Amino acid sequence: MAGSTIKTVYDIFQSMESGPAATSSYATAKAWLDHHSRSLGLFIDGKFVCPADRQSRSLTDSKGVNVCSTVCAVKDDISQCASSAVNGFKAWSTLSCYQRAKVLLRLVSVLGQHGQCVSELSELCGASCSSSTLVRLLQYYSSWAQLRDTLITNWTPLGVVAVVVSDDCSLYSLMLKVLPALAMGNSVIIVPGLNNAPPALLLAQLFIGAGLPTGALNVLTGSDVSLGAKVAQNPNISYVTYSGNKQDGVMLCKDTAGMGVPLSVSPCIGASSPFIVFESADIDSAVDGVIETAFKKKREVNWVLCVQENIVDKVVARLKLRMAGMKCVALHSDGDRVLVDAAIQEAQQQGATLIQPCAAPPSGAQYPPTVLCGAAPSSPFVVCPAPGPLLPLMTFRSHTEGVTLGNHTPHGQAASIWTEDLTLALETAKSLSVGSVWVNSHSVSDPCMPVSGHKDSGTCTDGGQEGLYQFLRLPSSSPLPRSSPVSMNYSNFGTAACPAIIPDDSDPASAPKPYLQFVGGKACKSVSGCSLAVRSPGGSGVLAYCPDGGRKDVRNAVEAAIKVQPGWMKKSPCARAQSLYSLAKGLEAKRQDVAASINIQTGLSMDEAEKEVELSIARLSDWAAYCDKVHGGALPMPQSGSALSLPEALGVVGVVLPDKNPLLSMVTLLGAAIATGNAVVMVPSQKYPLPALAFIQVLQSSDLPAGLVNIITGGRDQMTVALANHSVIKAIWYWGSAEGCQYLQHTCTSPLKTLRLFCQKDEEGKDGGKDWTQSNPSFMEEMWRNAVQWKSVWIPTA
Repeated sequence: MAGSTIKTVYDIFQSMESGPAATSSYATAKAWLDHHSRSLGLFIDGKFVCPADRQSRSLTDSKGVNVCSTVCAVKDDISQCASSAVNGFKAWSTLSCYQRAKVLLRLVSVLGQHGQCVSELSELCGASCSSSTLVRLLQYYSSWAQLRDTLITNWTPLGVVAVVVSDDCSLYSLMLKVLPALAMGNSVIIVPGLNNAPPALLLAQLFIGAGLPTGALNVLTGSDVSLGAKVAQNPNISYVTYSGNKQDGVMLCKDTAGMGVPLSVSPCIGASSPFIVFESADIDSAVDGVIETAFKKKREVNWVLCVQENIVDKVVARLKLRMAGMKCVALHSDGDRVLVDAAIQEAQQQGATLIQPCAAPPSGAQYPPTVLCGAAPSSPFVVCPAPGPLLPLMTFRSHTEGVTLGNHTPHGQAASIWTEDLTLALETAKSLSVGSVWVNSHSVSDPCMPVSGHKDSGTCTDGGQEGLYQFLRLPSSSPLPRSSPVSMNYSNFGTAACPAIIPDDSDPASAPKPYLQFVGGKACKSVSGCSLAVRSPGGSGVLAYCPDGGRKDVRNAVEAAIKVQPGWMKKSPCARAQSLYSLAKGLEAKRQDVAASINIQTGLSMDEAEKEVELSIARLSDWAAYCDKVHGGALPMPQSGSALSLPEALGVVGVVLPDKNPLLSMVTLLGAAIATGNAVVMVPSQKYPLPALAFIQVLQSSDLPAGLVNIITGGRDQMTVALANHSVIKAIWYWGSAEGCQYLQHTCTSPLKTLRLFCQKDEEGKDGGKDWTQSNPSFMEEMWRNAVQWKSVWIPTA
């Protein structure tokens, strides 16, 4: 027909432009909002509460049209909500596993009836999540609710859990924390961001309607993420977990420091992730994949395209062809446009060339999809990309260089690998320091896949069986004591050093014995050359002198540790087990010397000291046996393909040791760390350092690689500051003062460190209630889980 504008199939495939966007009237969602007069209150004790004299926030859609308003909770609302959550926890946790699973399964049918409303409301508010995804979450966690007491024995729920998310967090990420917490028997207080508040309120209403006890799920809305810190102040809150952008997560960490409430952070928004294309890849599929995921209007990950050098021309040619005719992508605000323009200008100044389907409009909150070719790995627009449709492109020559490029980012959330060589894919997946790896695919998610944020991308595991343990505790464990944060000058913490001494060697026969610390496989003095006096149990005399370590000693120890840790992690579990058996055998050979150090230092009888040495030998043997009993394996994915769950070492772990059982506690934590492939920098008890220093003889005669285990003595606060401020140390296990715990919670945010904190009273020798003499399987499992992070690898078969 003359003048016809109808395109043929051939024309469509030639242009590959997107079809017309599906339109929706959001009738069901708007009807629910109209029922609440477009003004949503708080959800407390199973019903909506609209208190008077409260500020409110307005939510607008992508066109600037007002959607609804939400109430900003205050202290009285938080108290009422926490009291309701405590009552809800009592009712919910006393139900049997079968009864809890039955309630969660009932929600599946409820979502079947109201799924359209949930989907429309989440899309209208900019927190899109399909009802089928929520159904999959409910089905998965209802089965874990059924099996909790069968497969997760000896663990109990925490109590009241606060789930805090930022404005830009997806509804899926929110429910990935809410549902496992409920499945394990906790009650939950949701503190949503502005965009996910309406769907969270709707789901809370549906949950209560499905039979969840009143108070088991409450929703508090507020002005910003600072409401999460106000909720954490309530003494009834047992645990706080956060998901969203890094900035709000850091703010929450600092605001809750010193409250005595455990906090985990999952910064799932804005991370830079590598999209690696090898020469053996199907280039057309890889280009389609990167176009599909990199230029979405709402994306949680900023992708960086890494292409092998000898195929870069083909990839660029296909990118130009595939991007031709693409339209501008809407930005969230005019402020984002300013950031995008600045990033483009900086890239061009550094020599990058642009691939764009059309010229950028002179102004406005939209920008065309843009590939930045020739980007340098250290460029700011690569490390911290602007919030827009920008895709940096870098090249590499070999597989090793590709892995190095992929690991260059400070984030460790996800990676996508494209190759038809399965061996290459698995080798690359294992070498990348990220929590999720997708082979010839991208953005695959399922609740059965555990995801740990590596490097600066989180401090906990979400999803899978492994993600359940953050909402459980052992009955024998003791939480941090709840308290109010003390007023601290964080810059001065740890600067009041212990009085250092330069020992007098003029009369070696009568002088107390000087000990050396252990760094890089060698016994040595501290860099400062000063020592600390080690006093007898009564404090009347000087038993010995130990080095007064500091920041430079920690620096040297970490440098030695990072050289040897990757090789140690790659050793077979059997080889690590043999090294630990050898260490136990070496301790047995030195048992008299080590027992004597315990006797002299702590005042225990020789019989009691020898008993502690015997327990320490057995504990090292236990960890040796644990090495090749590694968990993980194939995951039961509902889609076509295979998924692997792999436990990996954290990296370099800093340990500030407790006073109680100075030898047994040290070998327990040492064994947990190195059995899983980590390297350690250990700070012995300031009160009882001699058993750890005597253990150096055992380390010197062992076959452990030099630098894997480092022991540095010094003032506890001074050493805590040195560990906290070293960017390479991934985790810190700390036994010390309440002020030290507060300092670590406030400081270990850039980069994020995984913290295990226990407050002990120096005079009474308490150490957070941990009984080091126990050897039950749950105690060992808890130590093991603290020493690993998880990686999921998804391999499609069709």
